[in-house]
Amino acid sequence: MTSSVFSAERLLFTPNTPNTDAIPVIFAFPNEYSVGITSLGYQVVWANLAMRDDVQVSRLFTDIHEQLPRKPEIVGFSISWELDYVNILNLLESLEIPIRASLRNDHHPIIFGGGPVLTANPEPFADFFDVILLGDGENLLGDFIEAYKEVRNASRQTQLQALAQVPGIYVPSLYEVEYQTLDGAVKSIKPISAEVPAIVQKQTYRGNLLSASTVVTEKAAWENIYMVEVVRSCPEMCRFCLASYLTLPFRTASLEGSLIPAIERGLQVTKRLGLLGASVTQHPEFETLLDYISQPQYDDVRLSIASIRTNTVTVQLAQTLAKRDTRSLTIAIESGSEKLRRIINKKLHNDEIIQAAVNAKAGGLTSLKLYGMVGIPGEEPEDLEQTVAMMRSVKKAAPGLRLTLGCSTFVPKAHTPFQWFGVNKQSEKRLQMLQKQLKSQGIEFRPESYNWSIIQALLSRGDRRLSHLLELTRDFGDSLGSYKRAYKQLKGQIPELDFYVHANWSTEQVLPWNHLQGPLPQSTLLKHLAEATSHFDSSPKELQPLNS
Repeated sequence: MTSSVFSAERLLFTPNTPNTDAIPVIFAFPNEYSVGITSLGYQVVWANLAMRDDVQVSRLFTDIHEQLPRKPEIVGFSISWELDYVNILNLLESLEIPIRASLRNDHHPIIFGGGPVLTANPEPFADFFDVILLGDGENLLGDFIEAYKEVRNASRQTQLQALAQVPGIYVPSLYEVEYQTLDGAVKSIKPISAEVPAIVQKQTYRGNLLSASTVVTEKAAWENIYMVEVVRSCPEMCRFCLASYLTLPFRTASLEGSLIPAIERGLQVTKRLGLLGASVTQHPEFETLLDYISQPQYDDVRLSIASIRTNTVTVQLAQTLAKRDTRSLTIAIESGSEKLRRIINKKLHNDEIIQAAVNAKAGGLTSLKLYGMVGIPGEEPEDLEQTVAMMRSVKKAAPGLRLTLGCSTFVPKAHTPFQWFGVNKQSEKRLQMLQKQLKSQGIEFRPESYNWSIIQALLSRGDRRLSHLLELTRDFGDSLGSYKRAYKQLKGQIPELDFYVHANWSTEQVLPWNHLQGPLPQSTLLKHLAEATSHFDSSPKELQPLNS
């Protein structure tokens, strides 16, 4: 079973032959192979490790694995989905490694984690990792391996002290967290000694060669897809958006130096191409790229584009996609209310949304999926009515185009201007209201689970005290009921669910990730927050006055 899965892989890089004293490394993705191998981040880090001669890397997934070393020195996890933490704990146990870093000794491997979940806010998971890599892997991974080689034969404590000196490497056990009370806010987060940096800075790769698939396989969740990263981050900076704020600045891959050579390489092994990025069509040379893909020799290529800015949906784009076997287009509109779009900094007007639908239909696409959100800070019931009215206008302007509104609940994310806001308790009712109104208009409505939003908010704003909750929940199963059951057992030992999820936090309080510096300083985030609240009908009750 295992070998047949790996033998179906077509590699787009040449693995190196490891030296006799190469470091035995296990690089894991805490989910099934088909999911993990579809992650571009996982592919790229694995290829980087496999191309080194000082590392012997073996891959591990929840269902299959390559031959694993008997005594690994490093075990790494790439994490892109919060609830996969359960699989991390299970995989550690299967390798006979204690799940808590504090219980490991000199005979155990160093356990590291990286990826978007841990870069945003690693604190709920901090007690399970020895080392967390904050930021882009391009330079960070090499720096980590080189630093480890220097202290390879030292004691675990010496290794961790040395690794903590490397920019972007966070060693949670070397920081002490104090709380106001047992179940209150964080009081302080300090390094345990003067040698440990007080602040760990997320690392940002600034080159113009972005990532592309290192492997293509029919066993991937997106069968035989070859992925190319066109842009990184997003220039829009919607104030709730982690994908924009956490990965700033906005970077674009060089067309001649990176994108075209990568696409040519990939299309030699497959006919399925995915263009990735938070705002692909905002690449300054996107039209030239589209012309390139529109050449007759690529007529049999299936093209998928991750996400498209609404006002860049031209008839030509729709035609190219329709010709390349794409029937549908996805655009994020967030709301039909102009006021709410000003609050979140979404530079978009309803007539542009309507025009996008008209262009999509004219270009031969059959369906359009819009993404919205309820519970945005400052939202009033009339804002939802405006979303319904706008959906009606879109349907009227492009009859025959299948319309879907996918809708999530606002969840606060670390390092964004909205990190101080809680989840609106009215959100579930508002999703139901939209469902009812749109159904009667014949518009398909797909809400994201409100309960999942609650868990997401808990993990995105959590601190280290949640590790006990996560261990308990893992035994109960990953439903909201399990979290509530675990909470009952820990009553009085950790803050209430309400504190993490629904409360608007004071801009004065110490955030769980205060010692981890994202791309923008807190003072800039506070300016963006003040700009957002200036558009509110009335200022939110629980948020403390902003310091100007």
